[in-house]
Amino acid sequence: MALLAKKIAIVTGASSGIGRAIALKFAAEGACVVIADTVELPIEGGQSTAALIESSGGTALHIATDISDWNAVDALVTATVTRFGRLDVMVNNAAIYTSTNLIETSPEQWSRVIGVNLTGFFHCCKRAVMQMLAQEPVNDLRGRIINISSQHGMVACPGDFPYSVSKGGIVQMTRQIAVDHADDLIVCNAIAPGKIITGKPGVANDPDALDYSRQRTPWPRLGSPNDVAGAALFLASDMASYVTGINLMVDGGWMAG
Repeated sequence: MALLAKKIAIVTGASSGIGRAIALKFAAEGACVVIADTVELPIEGGQSTAALIESSGGTALHIATDISDWNAVDALVTATVTRFGRLDVMVNNAAIYTSTNLIETSPEQWSRVIGVNLTGFFHCCKRAVMQMLAQEPVNDLRGRIINISSQHGMVACPGDFPYSVSKGGIVQMTRQIAVDHADDLIVCNAIAPGKIITGKPGVANDPDALDYSRQRTPWPRLGSPNDVAGAALFLASDMASYVTGINLMVDGGWMAG
């Protein structure tokens, strides 16, 4: 039986990259997936995530969502529950960055990154928990939240102050929700990717930065979005029946070195 059969999942930032890989993996394992993103077409090119899932016989829905806006997140969850009846898994993945240090970061850049990466996760976690509290448990569980953090929530991200601070906040947010809502039968975990090769533009794929990441990563290759999707599938499934409050490293050994 598929690991996520009959489960309803929202994945934010799922039009491209890691979020897209998670949405595709969830759908392949039987979940109905709602793709929440500001845009529909992927950075990498090709079909939208929802179209790709549906062409493979799965069920998917794209809802344009800016997670920094509470009303948009509220509408997202409401539309999901109206369509599918409940919310089993909330994956918070959407994030932005500025590649600026403390001195270079303008107040506007700070507000925007924190608004998406931290306040946006707060919006999504809060609205998901509100819904999960209102629904009956299945197999002694009301729902699961998976937050995509980063290794840069534990160690500095050189030259990107607001991003690194936001990711540190997500790690603590995850612990807090896990502890506060365990009695409510709501699980909350995070995944901390190391260097994952995606199609996002700019400094992320700078040759020098990639070379540094290769030297820093013990495993003989860098990560792919599918590596993170596999970890998300585990945390979304009943295999992770006694796992909550963790920040799971998917980094090829980077943080162990």
